Amino acid sequence: MCFACMAYYGGFNKTNGSIKGEINLENKKVLLGMSGGVDSSVSALLLKKKGYDVIGITLELFAGSSCCNIDTYLDAKNVCNSIGIPHITYNLKDEFKCKVIDNFIEEYSNQRTPNPCIECNKYIKFGAMYEKAKELGCEYIATGHYAKMEYSKEHQSYVLKKSNNVSKDQSYVLYNLPKCLLGKILFPLGEFSSKEEVRMLAKENDLKVASKPDSEDICFVPSGDYKQFLENNSDLKPKQGNIVTSQGEVLGRHQGLYKYTIGQRRGLGISYHSPLFVIGFNKQKNELIVGEEKELYKKEFLVEDVNLLLVDKIQGKMEVEVKTRYSAKSAKAIIMQEENNIKVVLSEPQRAITPGQSAVFYEGDIVIGGGKIKE
Repeated sequence: MCFACMAYYGGFNKTNGSIKGEINLENKKVLLGMSGGVDSSVSALLLKKKGYDVIGITLELFAGSSCCNIDTYLDAKNVCNSIGIPHITYNLKDEFKCKVIDNFIEEYSNQRTPNPCIECNKYIKFGAMYEKAKELGCEYIATGHYAKMEYSKEHQSYVLKKSNNVSKDQSYVLYNLPKCLLGKILFPLGEFSSKEEVRMLAKENDLKVASKPDSEDICFVPSGDYKQFLENNSDLKPKQGNIVTSQGEVLGRHQGLYKYTIGQRRGLGISYHSPLFVIGFNKQKNELIVGEEKELYKKEFLVEDVNLLLVDKIQGKMEVEVKTRYSAKSAKAIIMQEENNIKVVLSEPQRAITPGQSAVFYEGDIVIGGGKIKE
């Protein structure tokens, strides 16, 4: 165990890390990330009712984003006032740009498709925010994510688990948490089986955000036009090149490689005797490679930037369930550690395995860990 982990775990009782169940903690002070939405607001309510000493914090990340505007701050502050807990804001704009936005731009510059929520969770919500929590004397942090953190007698450690709400489960975007924070995080919504239950609880307690719609776009691209965002915030600009088949046949012209992702069909502007999809890139030749749907399927791939939560290293061959996108269904696979990478061999070929996206491994409903899809 690393020194930081030993410091984090020092003196910590092995109790249930979820909200439901018996809780007997010496230090019940918790810093809760609040976005001004119904999930984090109900989380604040639940924590307060359980007897926690709660501080609500709204992170200032990117001006004009869906989670960083005057309405966000006011909604979060009003909820905190209504349930009787303090509220603060914390400026992390520089950190957010460095760790999330710059990574987003770099990945698209290299024909990879990133998931910025995963970077934000690792470095901002469960990185910088936890450091702020320690400054404020809080031993725990909490968010409104749909996931569970529980102590496992079988594994003799805290484990990250899927939420009871299958359709809203966010364990996929949480795999990159620092391992030494397991047991220091509370997910109050993990036991709820539906979003309707959460909204009903908000209405019953007169929270004004009870009917506030969910935000499903990338928070710093509220328009949904990530291509325009890239052009406005980087050196990426339209640069035409050839659209070619895997056999090298030229079919047309593309408008810039950053505008495309693996599996994309619409917007190619070409005609062919069968539907064509983006299957790859040749950056050196500035070529967009397309192919038929059968060419999208892969049975093996490598994962880099690995973060393991359940074990320190994959020993031998391990049977798992793997998700290759947030919205993808789990698939059976065998994983093997190869130095710093993990090789994934799927039981059945899967469609559109995309570099830059994350592959997350599960043992039942427990997150083993994951990493970035390399190739």
